[in-house]
Amino acid sequence: MKNIKLAIVDNAIDHSVYTPVSHWRMHLPLPGDVFHAPSGELPDLEDGYTHLILTGSEASIMKREPWVNREAALVQKAATSGLAMLGSCWGHQLLALALSGPENVRRCDNPEMGWLPIRILNDSPFLGVGERFYAYTVHFDEVVNLGREFRILASTPQCPIHAFQLEDRPIWGVQSHPEINITDGRLLFQRFLEQGGEAAPLFRAALKSPENDSDAIQSIIQTFLSIFFDKT
Repeated sequence: MKNIKLAIVDNAIDHSVYTPVSHWRMHLPLPGDVFHAPSGELPDLEDGYTHLILTGSEASIMKREPWVNREAALVQKAATSGLAMLGSCWGHQLLALALSGPENVRRCDNPEMGWLPIRILNDSPFLGVGERFYAYTVHFDEVVNLGREFRILASTPQCPIHAFQLEDRPIWGVQSHPEINITDGRLLFQRFLEQGGEAAPLFRAALKSPENDSDAIQSIIQTFLSIFFDKT
């Protein structure tokens, strides 16, 4: 791990509701430096970072506020520099937006909520072995119509691009939240429900859905951090 320098880009809007860094740090062997993108904080790639994690967000990828555009520019620079990147949910969508284009993200026809069975499409150590894995999922936007430079790794009937890798490069996106365990997932659904709004029935139904977690985060983190760079 001595050659790894990790930055976690925290995209949460309201930390009283959603604390993505705490979810990720439960699984990471090193803490990483944290930057809160909505507050204007982003890592300086000249500081020697080798790995970037892009967290989820309560924001919609369809609303490109200035901080979103700045983070997309960071992703483009990091990809050009050969850094390893991993995006979850909103972070997955941001990777597609930055590296493919705005036509590759959209609002979902059918938002997904709950602990879903996600079909593995390509053999890859990234998602572990087997035909499917279960993971906590909550999203209103999705990635669509990626080009052949993206290898689609997993899907559901409602969301055909549930995970991808950019070519054979160390850049991965996952639409689900494998980093969120069952206890924290229930708490997050409850907090979303307490906020009310049009999506409240979806969160209420999700709280009643069967709970199942394949712990795919272990193979995801292992694959992601196995990519390292000797900066000495």
